[in-house]
Amino acid sequence: MTHFRLLLLGLAVAVGVTSTASAQEPQTIGRNSDWIAYTYESGGKTVCYMASTPTKAEGNYSKRGHIYALVTHHPDADSKGEFSIVTGYSYKPDSEVEVEIGGRKFSLFTDKDRAWAPDAKTDSSIVNAMIKGSKMVVAGVSSRGTKTSDTYSLRGFTATKKLIDGKCRK
Repeated sequence: MTHFRLLLLGLAVAVGVTSTASAQEPQTIGRNSDWIAYTYESGGKTVCYMASTPTKAEGNYSKRGHIYALVTHHPDADSKGEFSIVTGYSYKPDSEVEVEIGGRKFSLFTDKDRAWAPDAKTDSSIVNAMIKGSKMVVAGVSSRGTKTSDTYSLRGFTATKKLIDGKCRK
């Protein structure tokens, strides 16, 4: 239960949830294998997201924060299926992150400790690859030059995505 609470707390910080009147603490709406689905209210609208932590995190680092892969439906931004990574360190400025799923490779742009797909089409391609795949490997470089490789299981991804799709219909 402690790991789950840390995951929930870390995710609240990761998606920028605050304790203001316009946002609330994330609520778990389901879990399937390695993925957890959440919702929270922001500006009177429901935001849905799903998250997972890596099954393996590699790199020659001494300290690293929380690491997550996220898929978010955010009605305020008119965004559905936005893929992002929270890496637990600051990325090297102007660097790219490589995501590999089932032999397909995708490049993400970075900003501080986050990485995103460059557009909605790439988000969609990544999510579709995740539905078909069994694992995902995310490789990046920290601001100190440390190379990392994080491996995520995609077990439960499709079922968890159906939960957020159902809760946050457009």
